[in-house]
Amino acid sequence: MKNFNQFRSIFIFSVSLLVTSQLLAQQQEASGENGLTPKFGIKGGVNFANMYTNNAGQDEHVKVGVNAGFFWKIPIAKAVSIQPELLYSSKGAKETYDNFILGTGEYRFNLNYVEVPLLLVFNLTDNFSLSAGGYAAYLVSASVKDLKSNGNVSGATDLNANNFHRFDYGLSGGLSIDIQKFTLGARYNYGLQNIGESGSLSGNLTSNSKNSVATVFIGFAF
Repeated sequence: MKNFNQFRSIFIFSVSLLVTSQLLAQQQEASGENGLTPKFGIKGGVNFANMYTNNAGQDEHVKVGVNAGFFWKIPIAKAVSIQPELLYSSKGAKETYDNFILGTGEYRFNLNYVEVPLLLVFNLTDNFSLSAGGYAAYLVSASVKDLKSNGNVSGATDLNANNFHRFDYGLSGGLSIDIQKFTLGARYNYGLQNIGESGSLSGNLTSNSKNSVATVFIGFAF
């Protein structure tokens, strides 16, 4: 729970940073925009990923990853848009094991997805918007690394994408600040699919946990 609170603090800090930026930029309007003009752009950022679980014998730590891809913003009303995206998203976590059943050691789970969020965006001002929706993702690669080369969890480092659930899905929400063609934002994805296959080694190692990812990103619209 301590590490989860640390993870949550990172996201809260990111949100606070964006709100502060909005207060500084609220007098500046996005130039050259029509409220009903579609946008296409690129975006990239940093993931602060974790796997949430209630296993007391397992200690979770935030894993930093990348998030990059394309977005489309399609207005459906003056202040409301639909925003589909196509992203590459690196998720996972650092896990410390110290129990009789699984063994001991510190391992890093590298889970790389092609992700498709679908969001409803509400433009609260010319510069500030909130978004909410969901995402679906496909696991394209996975690996598990023994970080200190002294772990004794048998078979952990042999796991690959075929040993985990290929499909992931969940809820997504965030906020962003638009200044001209640039966007600065933060988002939180709450996974609803178990990462590991139930009854398998991947399921045991991840304790039927799910993805939990906070992202800070920048974007540019053409």
